[in-house]
Amino acid sequence: MAYATTVERTSDRELVVTRTFNAPPRIVFEAWTRADLFRRWWIPQSLGMVLRSCEMDVRVGGTYRLVFEPEGMAFFGTYLEVDPPSRLVWTNEEGGEAGPVTTVTFEAQGDKTLLVLRELHPSKDALDAAGTGAAEALVETFAQLDALLLASNAS
Repeated sequence: MAYATTVERTSDRELVVTRTFNAPPRIVFEAWTRADLFRRWWIPQSLGMVLRSCEMDVRVGGTYRLVFEPEGMAFFGTYLEVDPPSRLVWTNEEGGEAGPVTTVTFEAQGDKTLLVLRELHPSKDALDAAGTGAAEALVETFAQLDALLLASNAS
């Protein structure tokens, strides 16, 4: 069963993306914290990009760095909170010091997981400049994560 992904601007500074996955929190959390799994679902296939490098040191104070081709864009930051399998918080530093902070929670709902991703920007102007495009791309990205989780459950 596929679930809908919702993207909502909840305040002048915050975007919230919500999705239920048909897997327990520990499995969904693992897909977010293991580079070998993360790289299989994170980029929307429709973009035609490849995640060339995926470095993730998932611990408080650890860092991540994602490098994409063909553009060579890099996204990087620091993990502020790591509470398996219920919560991840990290900075998004590629935009400079005033980048957003992302919080992802994984809430058990029976044998499923309610995932809530909150992206808190330092100001209304920062969120306005960022727009909702990246969050809206999570609709496709989360469908890819769902497919990975279904394949893992089938094996």
